[in-house]
Amino acid sequence: MARGKANRDARMRERLVQESARIMAVEGIRDFSIAKRKAALQLNAPRTTNLPQNREIQAALQDYQRLFGGERQLTALQSLREAALEAMTFFAAFRPRLTGSVLDGTAGDQSAVDLHCFAETPEDVVFFLMDHDIPFDTQEKRFRFEDDYETIPVHHFVAGDTPITVAVFAGRGNHQPPKSPIDGRPMQRATRRDVEALIAEDASAVD
Repeated sequence: MARGKANRDARMRERLVQESARIMAVEGIRDFSIAKRKAALQLNAPRTTNLPQNREIQAALQDYQRLFGGERQLTALQSLREAALEAMTFFAAFRPRLTGSVLDGTAGDQSAVDLHCFAETPEDVVFFLMDHDIPFDTQEKRFRFEDDYETIPVHHFVAGDTPITVAVFAGRGNHQPPKSPIDGRPMQRATRRDVEALIAEDASAVD
């Protein structure tokens, strides 16, 4: 009896992994918690406590993009990385770094470009955007560091057709990357040179 329940739980967990990954790929949802809750609802298991870990969904998302994304996903990823490079050039004074799905390759055509910028004070980036007459919205997001959490301002705006988010770090965030919500390790951050290399790789893959 116990073995049968364990097998059912394992099957449900795997279904949740795959459905969460599909939702993130198809609907452009970026929040793992939201994707998991939506997957549980769609699988008629809204009260399940057997939710998968973020890293399981991330691995399934990468597999999904490889299997079903095809050339369309590769083309969208290349365009997003080109948009990221333009945005990084624009924010050059704030030492921008690319992070998130556009960096790790799981982005689709609905994804945003996620940048981390660094300033003496968060207001420096606000004034910069205002000086360039760029409409933007600001929200706050909690980032986890080694021993605690810190609330960071994140600005949202659209460049052409591409949504851009800019998290502004000051103090220790300049030197110590926050932890990834996927695996708890320090977040990967790419320089402009790194992004240029990725774009060159994308061009080869599409050709």
